Amino acid sequence: MMRDQAESLRLRVKKMQHGSETKAIAVLSGKGGVGKSNVSLNFSLALRQRGKHVLLFDMDIGMGNIDILLGQTSSYTIIDIFRPNVTIHDIIKTGPNELAFIPGGTGFTEIFHMDKQQVEYFIEQLQFVSEQYDYIIFDMGAGMSEDRLQLLKAVDDIFIVTTPEPTALTDAYATMKYIHLASPQLPIYVLVNRVRSDKEGMETLQRLKQVVKRFLGKELHALGYVPEDRTVSTAVIRQTPFLLFDPSAKASKALVQMTDRYLADEEHEEKGKRPFHFFVKLRQYFLER
Repeated sequence: MMRDQAESLRLRVKKMQHGSETKAIAVLSGKGGVGKSNVSLNFSLALRQRGKHVLLFDMDIGMGNIDILLGQTSSYTIIDIFRPNVTIHDIIKTGPNELAFIPGGTGFTEIFHMDKQQVEYFIEQLQFVSEQYDYIIFDMGAGMSEDRLQLLKAVDDIFIVTTPEPTALTDAYATMKYIHLASPQLPIYVLVNRVRSDKEGMETLQRLKQVVKRFLGKELHALGYVPEDRTVSTAVIRQTPFLLFDPSAKASKALVQMTDRYLADEEHEEKGKRPFHFFVKLRQYFLER
């Protein structure tokens, strides 16, 4: 515990010196089976390789699989934070390369239906531990509820993972439209997974950008695409992130390039672009409604 507090204080001082804040990213898809959780996990590890402190939060309640992809099991779910003698530090697990993650499980959606004192306690706990991290990445589950939408409106960036399949693209667009109508200023990044060629990847990204621009009047950020790679399925079977299983694989190289592209975009962001930070907005949406 003392080590956690010392690390938290060190990172808080570092953030104050550099004028930075913990950034919240939500990763979601229009439909299941597009590799969203695998992308979330390996993107988080790519950030770790760049020296970033990351907390990966599995929000796929009831069907969470981040721990499965890592070959780990957990004794706690997020709802256990309200049990006596259980802290948020007990719930957070450590994966490869010291990646911190909170496994998926039942109970998260129940939190925001509790009384305001309990909701405030949960937000305080998450905010306290967030001081140790540069990024909190929410690997969102399928479907959309009012509570999920409020959380999405509070994050800094949205990542949409899709594939070139027509049904996946249709669902991805529907998800982007739903989010855009609720929060027009929220930046949306798109990543196309399992492309069969560079041409297919570029054409899919361009098509999505044109459709979103035409019908929503919004500029979509093209994060990139990940090629179809047998290494990925092999790594899943071995319960090892593909980025670590084979760093030289096509999928691994593409994921690293996208991570570097995202970090480069961040460096060019205008200061003061987001006047309200994640936890300020989280309290606003869940405590003041």
